[in-house]
Amino acid sequence: MAYDMHLADRVRELLVDSSPVTEQKMFGGLAFLIAGKIAVAASSQGGLMVRVDPARADRLLATTNAQPMEMKGRTIQGWLHIDGDDLRTEHQLDQWIAVGTATARSVPAKTNR
Repeated sequence: MAYDMHLADRVRELLVDSSPVTEQKMFGGLAFLIAGKIAVAASSQGGLMVRVDPARADRLLATTNAQPMEMKGRTIQGWLHIDGDDLRTEHQLDQWIAVGTATARSVPAKTNR
């Protein structure tokens, strides 16, 4: 399954004022990177992949309809999957984009050793 292009367009519109934002196709989806770090992605599984602080993941799983992100049968720590039905409104999508962008901005830059 290819990613939802309409969802990608909606994400793009909400990120227009964030800078720098880049897009990169990966894992069959379209990732949106903030300062070089993935924040969210229109997933090839449908819906949205959202980068989260692992310390917040359990609370978000308990208080929202988010699911653990899985790839090839493995749970990916620090990532949640949000079904498209839970992203119908701009407010719903904007809340998840805010989680992903805040997390991406908080990830320290990699250092070259």
